[in-house]
Amino acid sequence: MIQHRKGLVLDFGGVLTTPLPHAALAFERREGLAEGTLLTGLYLNPEGVRLTEELERGMLTQTQWNGAAGRLLGVPPDNLMGRIFAELRPERTVIAAAAAARRSGVKVGVLSNSVGMTPWNLYDGYEVEERYDAVVLSELHGTRKPEPEIFRLVLGELGLDAEECVFVDDTEQHLAPAAGLGFATVHAVEPARTVAALEALLGIPLTGQDPDRGTE
Repeated sequence: MIQHRKGLVLDFGGVLTTPLPHAALAFERREGLAEGTLLTGLYLNPEGVRLTEELERGMLTQTQWNGAAGRLLGVPPDNLMGRIFAELRPERTVIAAAAAARRSGVKVGVLSNSVGMTPWNLYDGYEVEERYDAVVLSELHGTRKPEPEIFRLVLGELGLDAEECVFVDDTEQHLAPAAGLGFATVHAVEPARTVAALEALLGIPLTGQDPDRGTE
């Protein structure tokens, strides 16, 4: 007999939002940068990787990151994080599915490698504190995905074991540590496929819901 999961843990950027790479490409076009400049400068460059990891741990402020990353990319630092992700939008299919899961009794949490909240707040307008049962942001805890400790933190806030939960992330390297703890995992590549996988793992219908109904 299939044992359906009763907890759902969602990454934020790229799962509850539209894809991050699309926003990054739009930023490069607006700034007149060659395609791939952001990836090369921040995610393949060891200094860029270090800066972002320190930001996610809360060791740097977003303003400090903006200044250092701006120098690496050769662009003005003013609200750089906000400019990079200006075109992110809510991924309404997944938001609606999460709301439907919660109405059906599933505990739903958000687990995010955060990027500072001033001057630009990634979570503005998403009502995360109202819509979800737990919200764990890396900078508030000094640990980040893929470290196992941050997964244990969200489990503690939900009051569930990993074997009772599903974890969804668009970053594939975050899935193996979660699976090692006992989570069922879903790689978020396309929203409809993500929702279909969740319906199977949770054993409930999640489609045809209005995300604006929130957590009623």
